[in-house]
Amino acid sequence: MSWIEQDGCLVREFRTPDFMTAFRIVTAVVEPSEAMNHHPDIIFGWGHVRIALTTHDAGGITQKDQQLAHLIDEAVQPLGF
Repeated sequence: MSWIEQDGCLVREFRTPDFMTAFRIVTAVVEPSEAMNHHPDIIFGWGHVRIALTTHDAGGITQKDQQLAHLIDEAVQPLGF
């Protein structure tokens, strides 16, 4: 797993070869996030995606963030990440 703790969040960053691959990563994150009703902060553009998970009402990282991180890892695996 490529997640790091940074500023009270679990963060994973991806380097991609193009904008469409970055968009596909973001798209893959939507379904597990909606299923858990737990939504990450996502920044993306040409060649990069940054996903940050935190439980705002708990003031930091919780088991819910760990669980979503695992689901995101599974979701992006078919894309080669």
